[in-house]
Amino acid sequence: MNVRIEPSWKKVLNSEFKKPYFKKLAQFVKNEYQKHTVYPQGSQIFAAFDSCPFDKTKVIILGQDPYHGPNQAHGLCFSVADQVPIPPSLLNIYKEIYTDLGTKSPHSGNLTRWTKQGILLLNATLTVRARQAGSHQDQGWEELTSAAIKALSDQKKHLTFLLWGKYAQQKGQVINEQKHLVLKSPHPSPFSVHYGFFGNKHFSQTNAYLKKHNSKPINW
Repeated sequence: MNVRIEPSWKKVLNSEFKKPYFKKLAQFVKNEYQKHTVYPQGSQIFAAFDSCPFDKTKVIILGQDPYHGPNQAHGLCFSVADQVPIPPSLLNIYKEIYTDLGTKSPHSGNLTRWTKQGILLLNATLTVRARQAGSHQDQGWEELTSAAIKALSDQKKHLTFLLWGKYAQQKGQVINEQKHLVLKSPHPSPFSVHYGFFGNKHFSQTNAYLKKHNSKPINW
């Protein structure tokens, strides 16, 4: 199966694309786009990989599902396109960055500027039916994204993984914590942010780790 994805990721994930589960997933996704409104638009399904090549990845933030409201999802976890109101979880992320580093929040929720610095903004599930959260879970996406995380953990060293919430932490069990920095806290959602996301200082810790390993820190 010829999957259109950034070349370095295609090389890493090519064996996954040949497995029966992926062929079944591809057919499911194709049918969903034909019959329903699905987010993000088809050209943005692999945006997380396309905007942050495997070779350039140094920080990984894990999300769960794409946003399921109109015009929100564009293929990067927690991110929304320009001109779209900033979602509550991302507002809380911006608040923690300001508290941690003193960096003022931008007016846009578009996090493409992070991906250009080597941050992989990866959802566990890469598509969703409009207004139906979790509607594309357990169809095969999780197997593909776990393979991507494991490949990063196995083939690279000194990466930083930011695992916010129980779901991300469970998915991160394939990460070798001896080789990489794994930072965990509650999710930035308004429902859990006051249980330890605020004050986690993950952004300064990430930059300190990058500097320690001779890598350019992130301009958050």
